[in-house]
Amino acid sequence: MKTIPTDIEGVVILEPDRYEDARGYFCESYSQERFDARVRPVRFVQDNESLSRRGVLRGLHFQRGACAQSKLVRVVAGRVLDVAVDIRIGSPTFGKHVAVELSGENRRQLFIPRGFAHGFAVLSAEALFQYKCDYPYAPEAEGGIAWDDPALGIDWRLDPQEIILSERDRCRPTLAEASELFDYNVDYYA
Repeated sequence: MKTIPTDIEGVVILEPDRYEDARGYFCESYSQERFDARVRPVRFVQDNESLSRRGVLRGLHFQRGACAQSKLVRVVAGRVLDVAVDIRIGSPTFGKHVAVELSGENRRQLFIPRGFAHGFAVLSAEALFQYKCDYPYAPEAEGGIAWDDPALGIDWRLDPQEIILSERDRCRPTLAEASELFDYNVDYYA
C-alpha cells in the first residue's frame, strides 16, 4: 500500500497494491496492521455503502464532539470527487480542503481524520461508494457545512444545475456561520 500525503496534515491518499494476471486482479483493500503503521492507529467499527447517480452531492458532513468520526473512503465502481475540509478552529489549514478523484479504476482511498467535514460529488453515470468509520453514526451529533460556501472555494467539477442535494444539505450553514466546530488544540482521539 502506497501512502501519499496531501497539503493538509493527517489527510492521506492510499493506493493499495494491485496484482494483475490473465485471470484478473487481486487487491488487498484494507489491512489494519498496515494502516495503523502508515497512517495512524484507528479502530474502524462501521462500514457503509451508497449508490448514487451523476450529480449527487453528499456533504459536507461531520459528527460533533465525542461522536467525531474518522473515515476511510473509496469508490468500487464509477468516479467521484471526494473532499475533506479542515474545520478545526486554530488550525493553520482551517477552512482549506483536499479534493481527490476516487474511482473504481484508480482504486485510491482517502483517509479523513476527526475534525474534518467530508463530502463527495458523483462525476460518472453512477458510483458505488464505500467507507469505514471509527465511530457509529449518531444522528444527535450530526453537523454540516454548505457545499457551496464561497469561502471554501471548492470546484466540484459539476455544473451547478446538475447538482442533486438532500433537503438537509440544501440548508447547511457556511463555515463562518457553523456552530460546534472542532478545536485544533484538542486531541479527538484521546
